[in-house]
Amino acid sequence: MTVTRLGEVRPSQLLYTYGPGSLVDLPHLSVMVSGIDSWVSDPIAAPEVTERRLLDAVRRVLGSQVQSLRLPPHLPETPNPFDDWAKTGVPVQMFPSWVRCPACDRIGPAGPPLFELRTNPYRPERASYQHVNCGKVKSKAPPAVPVRFLLACRDGHLDEFPWVGFVHRGVSCTAPILEMFERDQSSRADDVLVICRGCNATRSLVEAFGQAAQQNLPRCRGRNPHLRSFDDEACKEQTRTLLLGASNTWFSVTRRTLAIPEATTPLLQLVEDCWPQLEPIDAKSTLSYALQNVPALSALSGEDPDAVWAAIQARREEPPGVQEDEEDLLGPEWAQLSLPGSDVSFPDFTTREHPVPPLLADVIERVVAVERLREVVALVGFTRIDPPDEPDALGDVADLGPLCRGTPTWVPCTEVRGEGLFLQLREDTVSAWESRVGTSERLAALQESHQRWRARRHLDPHGGWPGPRYLALHTFSHLLMRELALECGYGSASIRERIYARSGPEPMAGILLYTAAPDSEGTLGGLVSLSEPGTLGRIVGQALRRGRLCASDPMCAEHLPSADEDSLHGAACHACQFAPETSCERSNRYLDRALAVETFGEAGLALLPA
Repeated sequence: MTVTRLGEVRPSQLLYTYGPGSLVDLPHLSVMVSGIDSWVSDPIAAPEVTERRLLDAVRRVLGSQVQSLRLPPHLPETPNPFDDWAKTGVPVQMFPSWVRCPACDRIGPAGPPLFELRTNPYRPERASYQHVNCGKVKSKAPPAVPVRFLLACRDGHLDEFPWVGFVHRGVSCTAPILEMFERDQSSRADDVLVICRGCNATRSLVEAFGQAAQQNLPRCRGRNPHLRSFDDEACKEQTRTLLLGASNTWFSVTRRTLAIPEATTPLLQLVEDCWPQLEPIDAKSTLSYALQNVPALSALSGEDPDAVWAAIQARREEPPGVQEDEEDLLGPEWAQLSLPGSDVSFPDFTTREHPVPPLLADVIERVVAVERLREVVALVGFTRIDPPDEPDALGDVADLGPLCRGTPTWVPCTEVRGEGLFLQLREDTVSAWESRVGTSERLAALQESHQRWRARRHLDPHGGWPGPRYLALHTFSHLLMRELALECGYGSASIRERIYARSGPEPMAGILLYTAAPDSEGTLGGLVSLSEPGTLGRIVGQALRRGRLCASDPMCAEHLPSADEDSLHGAACHACQFAPETSCERSNRYLDRALAVETFGEAGLALLPA
């Protein structure tokens, strides 16, 4: 098989934007990322990442056969474009296979006799299909572009648009010669016409959208083009026309966790992190060679081989521990971050507790500067048309698009390092507030909108409610996130949140705001520097004052979702609360300023002081 390099994407994009089953727009081509069963899983090109808690969570979704988490395949680039690095990467295939000549408007399948593939090994981004016999351009064959209409369904299937059947309304044509052109510059669907020059059949693309699409489009064939297969059972979902490049073509479903220490010393933790590579080593002489020559063990290369060997022996002699609740990724993180007076220093997790600002002592119990952290994210599937219900929570995971044929034995992951700021709220204050607002009309209206939202998506309307504690903490997180972005030097899209909100026998009430980068050294300390009592007190005070008013008030402060409104927020909008998609863990849902700070729309429900 001929391997042609077409372009490049960042490793993190393979989990958030360009994962298996997604489309990548190149200058002249549109390609689909293949399933992970065709990816390179070589331990050198795709090293394994050790994170036991995350692996347990992935197994809960995909099955116990999943053995490992691996980074996307990659080799360092060399000046020679014919070296192994140019043949190592993520395989793709062309999709959609229909292209259009921009000069003569002819559309058809890519390939002979109409279109011919031209590539350049030194400029892979210039790969294109060219219309070799275009009647409008004589001097040079024009590069074709992908047609911009696809079919998809809510079960994750994707298919070519049925051009021949659509334009002929199901009537056969002996010699279909199709052209697509636009009557106006607006590019609206009703201005796009498809014409068959063989029989003069004509149809507008507006008939492929809205209510008319149910009568004019075929049922879903259950196609998974990234796996080159069709589902065995017929799909019962109605197909829907999507535009090429639309954001709802592919939504990733991920699981994420912070790498908290599971050992008592930094050396033992390094051995735990590198255990997949260290476990097969059965002699000290082999260990010395591996420490100097195996890239995955570079973190241990500066350690004493005798100490490392002793740590390996101790790791082998450890009795099997009690299995933790694999469904709970937040609980162990909360236990580590909220432990009183526990300043820890590990290679991937370093914390330092600071005094609480005096003006916030009635609400905040603990301030912890997380000077180093490592976050590992694993991809477990994807959805189309509708985003997942809870992208980062262990909630509903039905109808996920498959990552590979059969059951996966590994899943792709990424790891990033950075820093963060953790605030723990006083449990007595939060509990008393919950009792006070639990029966309020505002909270009841928000819960009813949550039930309607889930019912419209065929989910259990009585499940998934995060509770008032989460709404207040989530809102406080967004208020503080905006203020930190003005002070710390990081853009607002670079700061992420992690909300710890749980009632019951083991309650949690805290927020972690952090930033991270794929570089091994992490970030520059901009967030940690704001954790000093005087600085943090000023920033939190400014955030609370800004939260009381919004540029869209009074409409924002008085907003509550109505019966015909598909929203999950109260007093929140782009002017005051909404954060970039990369920052919010709930896609800007479950926000209400009235539950966090006093607003003139409704008073008496705020958790935080004025």
